[in-house]
Amino acid sequence: MSIRVQRLIARCCLLFVASVALLGQTVEQPTATESVPVATRWVLDAAGEVQRNSITSVYLMLCPKTQKKGTGFLLKTGIIVTNEHVVRGCVHNEMEAVSPLGKTIRFTKLATDSDRDLALLRPAEKLIGGLELGADVSPVLGTAVSTWGFPLVYSGPAPLLSVGYVAGYNDVKIGARTVKHIVVNGAFNPGNSGGPVFMANSNKVVGVVVWKQRLFSQLVPTVITGMQHTTGLSFGTFSFAMPDGTVRPVSNEEAVALVLEEFYDTVQVMIGEAIAVSELKAFIASQQQF
Repeated sequence: MSIRVQRLIARCCLLFVASVALLGQTVEQPTATESVPVATRWVLDAAGEVQRNSITSVYLMLCPKTQKKGTGFLLKTGIIVTNEHVVRGCVHNEMEAVSPLGKTIRFTKLATDSDRDLALLRPAEKLIGGLELGADVSPVLGTAVSTWGFPLVYSGPAPLLSVGYVAGYNDVKIGARTVKHIVVNGAFNPGNSGGPVFMANSNKVVGVVVWKQRLFSQLVPTVITGMQHTTGLSFGTFSFAMPDGTVRPVSNEEAVALVLEEFYDTVQVMIGEAIAVSELKAFIASQQQF
């Protein structure tokens, strides 16, 4: 057989192999991503490379006994971080975490620090992925920051992105301890509590969302407390200070109207706070046997 014929046969074999490979691609079985919720796939498709790991490392945290919900995030060490007030009222085996892939996670251990408002949970199974903690820095004022989480009545499956910028710092006094908080001008809402805070274009955690400041007067909690104990309520139950400095009784209806008016005037103010990563590192270091 001539060399020319041998080369022709070799080329035909290569073409045949390539054709089989292409055919295999066209009839390929559904991949594992087919089980991923549609909304999560859309979010992952629209996210940048840095964001994807952050999205899949954030969990919806649920305490069924108290009906509380919040956000948590997985660290590369295998533990999940959230706020203490999110888990309050539940022991470890009552807590649930739902991943962006729709999987429910259970836990074998729980450690809390009520002063710092932090909690650590040990999953009952090994979880893939996770985030790293950033350096103990104080982001410069005006630095863009973001968080992924489950605000308000939103429950996933994929977390939502909230953005803002560093507006200042707050020293929260808990007994003899002072806890460092980063003040963020951004849409951190109830349900975002426990979520990771990142600086722009980074997936290293620099803080943990803890609350949205309530920029309301004492009028609001006064009425809420009064309406929670309605037995014997009558005209004059509430007494409010007027702009001229006088104090006068008001009806229940007027009290509620004043509170609604204040909510209407201030609901657009969005100021949140995040526990500095240095506080989280100190808490983790104190839990060496966790």
